[in-house]
Amino acid sequence: MSAGILVYQQIRALIDSGAITSTPAIAPSQIQPSSLDLRLASRGYRVRSGFLPENVRVADRLEEMTLYTFDLGDCAVLEKGHCYIVPLLERIAAPLPHLIRANPKSSTGRLDLFTRLLADRCGRFEQVPPGYTGPLYLEIVPRSFPIKVRAGLSLCQIRFADGPASLSDAELRAEHQNGGLLFDDHGQPLPLERLRIDNGLMMGVALRRDRDLQGPVGHVARRYTGVVDMALEAGHDAAAYFDPLPEPPGGRFIVEPEEFYIFASKERIRVPRHLAAEMVAYDVGIGELRTNYAGFFDNGFGGSQGTRAVLEVRPHDVPFLLEDGQVFFKLEFFRTQELPEVVYGDRRLSSHYQGQALKLSKHFRP
Repeated sequence: MSAGILVYQQIRALIDSGAITSTPAIAPSQIQPSSLDLRLASRGYRVRSGFLPENVRVADRLEEMTLYTFDLGDCAVLEKGHCYIVPLLERIAAPLPHLIRANPKSSTGRLDLFTRLLADRCGRFEQVPPGYTGPLYLEIVPRSFPIKVRAGLSLCQIRFADGPASLSDAELRAEHQNGGLLFDDHGQPLPLERLRIDNGLMMGVALRRDRDLQGPVGHVARRYTGVVDMALEAGHDAAAYFDPLPEPPGGRFIVEPEEFYIFASKERIRVPRHLAAEMVAYDVGIGELRTNYAGFFDNGFGGSQGTRAVLEVRPHDVPFLLEDGQVFFKLEFFRTQELPEVVYGDRRLSSHYQGQALKLSKHFRP
């Protein structure tokens, strides 16, 4: 068994073998180039607090933590600031040798919707150890907006991995020289000497306008809004939920504690067909703020000349000064075990963020 991330056809084979099951059956549209979308079931639980089921089944902990249950079969509104647990339709039916890791989907993160995967007797969020069989659950906390959800909606996705798959710094340099990983706003690969590499590619935040960032340089969530119906694409007026941020004087901007911001990366990312990537926080030493919710980048993201990453930013405790180009997050690249049959942007997939500049979630009209 080679080290690396499983890809489209390998994930499909797991489903076909019955190792991952669901009622209703898993739809082909859930399978991404190197990840699998998971869907909400029809029963939800409003709980007193989040929890980590290190030594218990999630269902047993829910018996003591639940304030009330609710039905997602038609729809349900999840209130801002409240904590919910929703079982997922998909379950692991046979022991797998793979480590399973989870992340919110891109649209989930751009709504400031905090989610974490849970599994029975598992002492870590967002991770399921090899050999696990049983149900999966999702903790959901809307942070900025009340949201309307339905059974069958996908808020998170999982990856399957074997062994050490992360590229070394030397391998990253070689990959960049062979087609480019980071690009400028003219679609040109950054010179190798401009790459900032430290167990991954360091990337900055864009606070100045350039060729494809001509309008606002960011958005900040409004505090008192209506409900976001997550079943409606382009169904909401962005101005009712976000205030645009103009280019700040000198390319410097202070973000305020417990506000939610959307920014774009300074550089553009290309994920080659044979690799997958993940955005991770650069270093907690840069300040008490969360710089991303949704971190998976599938094979093919960015096309041939790169696409910006969108940053979901929530500062904590103290105001924090950002400067244009400041290192703000890190991108790790991973080998995949095979070339995927489809890549991000393929017409068979719903790839909403290929070629984006600064883009809110798919639920808002441009």
